[in-house]
Amino acid sequence: MAGEVIVDALPYIDQGYDEPGIREAAISMVEDEKRRYRPSKNYLEHLPPLNVSAFETEMMRTEFDRLQQRLPMETMSMKRYELPPPPAGKLTDMSAWNECLENSMAQLEHQATRITNLELMTDYGTEAWKSYLEVLVKCVAAAQTQVAKFEKTNSRSKFPTKKCADASWRKIKRFRSQLGRIGEQELRDRIGMRSLGKTNKSI
Repeated sequence: MAGEVIVDALPYIDQGYDEPGIREAAISMVEDEKRRYRPSKNYLEHLPPLNVSAFETEMMRTEFDRLQQRLPMETMSMKRYELPPPPAGKLTDMSAWNECLENSMAQLEHQATRITNLELMTDYGTEAWKSYLEVLVKCVAAAQTQVAKFEKTNSRSKFPTKKCADASWRKIKRFRSQLGRIGEQELRDRIGMRSLGKTNKSI
């Protein structure tokens, strides 16, 4: 059939790729094709447009804009820890001082909560981490078991392919041997016919 492509690559059988000069010859063929190839302006028009922002998040876009404008990075806000006094115009306003007092009490409550968390971590953090690491070890063991199972299944699925490739290679060797014998016989026949023709001419 015209234009039919015969796939005869046998990855389990084909040899010779590591022989001297093969790699250099392949590189030379690639370089030669690169020199001869002249792409047109629209040779990529059949491909969809490249979406360079497919994986950008809002935070990334904000940071990219900051870098593009060469703005300095914002420092960590310490406003939540500040205890500002009332404005200059409300220094005698009792409600303004009450707001400042409530803000101070809220700050103290937050700090007390953080101290409590640190104390709990000091008392129970070690055992909590041990339990967490034990869970991680079990997860790793389960994952390794799954990997071993998949590798075993994969090797089993590859075995028929290799077996088929071996059988194909034996057939190819047999056909090559037969072709060689046929070629030798044809060559001998042609030599014999030429000799016979010369003999007939001489007669």
